[in-house]
Amino acid sequence: MKNKFLANSVFLLFAAYLAFGLAPLAVSAAPMVAAGGNHSLELRNDGTVWAWGDNTAGQFGNGTTTGSNTPVQVPGLSGVTAVAAADAHSLALKEDGTVWAWGYNSYGQLGDGTTMDRFTPVQVLGLNGVRAIAAGDGHSLAVNKDGTVWAWGINTHGQLGDGTTRSKQIPVQVQGLSGITAIAAGGSCSLALKEDGTVWAWGRNNRGQLGDGTNTVRYIPVQVAGLTDVAAISAGSFSSFALKSDGTVWAWGYNMFGQLGNGTVVESNMASNTPVQVPGLTNVTAIAAEFQHTLALKNDGTVWAWGNNHYGQLGDGPATYSNVPVQVPGLTNVTAIAAGWSHSLALKNDGSIWGAGKQALRPAR
Repeated sequence: MKNKFLANSVFLLFAAYLAFGLAPLAVSAAPMVAAGGNHSLELRNDGTVWAWGDNTAGQFGNGTTTGSNTPVQVPGLSGVTAVAAADAHSLALKEDGTVWAWGYNSYGQLGDGTTMDRFTPVQVLGLNGVRAIAAGDGHSLAVNKDGTVWAWGINTHGQLGDGTTRSKQIPVQVQGLSGITAIAAGGSCSLALKEDGTVWAWGRNNRGQLGDGTNTVRYIPVQVAGLTDVAAISAGSFSSFALKSDGTVWAWGYNMFGQLGNGTVVESNMASNTPVQVPGLTNVTAIAAEFQHTLALKNDGTVWAWGNNHYGQLGDGPATYSNVPVQVPGLTNVTAIAAGWSHSLALKNDGSIWGAGKQALRPAR
């Protein structure tokens, strides 16, 4: 089957439209993309942020709830160095180390001390010197320059790592973590990468997504079993992933749609509660995971995908899942990737953004 990616925009927002294959968005050069539940963000090299897709909870930050299938600028934001997109909220990290948030806020995931949705960016309270951010379904994370981790939002399953199950509307420090270089926020769990190459996890663990060999919820961080020399991490809703410095990828957790990529499909709550290697993948430089699919970027600029493909989010044409990595056809010279609820994004070195999957209007939770 010939590769078809979408024409003009990545998704049609207000129609029950399925799109398979690849097509470029008409946007200028961008150093970063982020994919949320049904919206997407682009960070351009001038430090501005742009958004498209679903905006029912104010995910665009432009003061409206009107969606768009072409990028619109998030006003009032400049000097941004990183962005993160979640189910229905968005985060931006500025070069001055402050964090800004907008969108859905029923759990306090915007960190402004309220549970009011925000349609324009508000500053997350009490955070300075931040060097990395991550957004989960209803919670948010930040790494401070001193290597500590801070969390806010929903905490029903201990995903804030402060030893409680009380949700927080302002950031609280995750217990027992230091020397952290990277973070990832999943559906109801969180991951942190230490400078020594080990991975730590906390929160919901009903499907083994914490990788500690159990399915016991953890309210403070525990070490992921058997992982060392890790260079990057990513968290889906119920599955977790690690990229080692040797370019191999490791996965653990839920596997109903083959999202662990190890050639199996396990229709049970817990497929693997310790990391397993994703076979056939080498020379990987970046990974991205979401609800039921996973992406990997190789050092040759190609993208590989596996897991659920009901909406064509694997970008390989047929709407059938794959339990092993398959190459996304027609994509080369990719520099960054992002995985959303049912869509995928790839940023090429010419600044164009390519996408696959579906982004239909879905009410914020």
